[in-house]
Amino acid sequence: MHTEKKYCILIAGPTAVGKTALAIDIARHFSTEIISADSRQCFKELNIGVAKPSAEELSQVPHHFINSHSIQEEVNAAVFEEYALEKVQQVFQTKNVVVITGGTGLYLKAFCEGMDEVPAIDIAVRNGIIEAYQQNGLQWLRQQVQQHDPAYFATGEIQNPQRMMRALEVVCSTGRSVLSFQTNTQKHRPFTIIKMALELPRELLYNRINNRVDAMMTMGLLQEAKQLVSYRHLNALQTVGYRELFEYLDGNGTGEQAAERIKLNTRHYAKRQMTWFKKDAGISWCPPDADFVLKVIKAQMI
Repeated sequence: MHTEKKYCILIAGPTAVGKTALAIDIARHFSTEIISADSRQCFKELNIGVAKPSAEELSQVPHHFINSHSIQEEVNAAVFEEYALEKVQQVFQTKNVVVITGGTGLYLKAFCEGMDEVPAIDIAVRNGIIEAYQQNGLQWLRQQVQQHDPAYFATGEIQNPQRMMRALEVVCSTGRSVLSFQTNTQKHRPFTIIKMALELPRELLYNRINNRVDAMMTMGLLQEAKQLVSYRHLNALQTVGYRELFEYLDGNGTGEQAAERIKLNTRHYAKRQMTWFKKDAGISWCPPDADFVLKVIKAQMI
């Protein structure tokens, strides 16, 4: 390894695949720090439902973008890009390697390639869309996107409510499709990025997801959701793990049924994550085995 070169090691992959533990092993090997690329673990009010690293895990390696923001703050890929680039340069003052790990594909893409122009959004429009989605559901949201932004509906992620709400708020605020803001101009980064992603056989991954949800419920996820009900309109809580429990607290179904919906929706989310990351030909795929991953990383440090 050439000491003058600077490396960012990205460890991506679907939820519950083992990114946290492996990233800690890799960071400890290089005596460096971790930047989380998770769009929900940055919120200090969210804990159990976002599978945040434990206090013991956080004590092993310095972590950034964990408990760094409030759910009442606007956090998006552009915010993450700015935060992560600044933090990387700070760590590079004393280290040659930084580990970045998470499953939020758009955040990782923003870090690697930069963000397109971010349109200004009318906050009243955003809140109105969120409220209407909560009342009317996914089918209503799809119909609205199809009506107002048919270009996005034809090519975008119409299984992902967050992306669809984003498309709808952009077109309602600007009169332009969200696609019109995407220039696909990649920015230069003054360091070498090594992209890794973890994968497991689908049945094993799904079993891990189911077991994790059971563990979350045992740890008190329902109580955490109860404490957050008054904030359910915020964008940070339009997410798997909380949305299903809010529906249960509204009187829809039983707690067991809510937990099963969390498992199902988390499995769907993991499938979407895999689809996103598989589109990137620059990613090296590995099992969640630190020794194996280290060999692949070092082979690219030339």
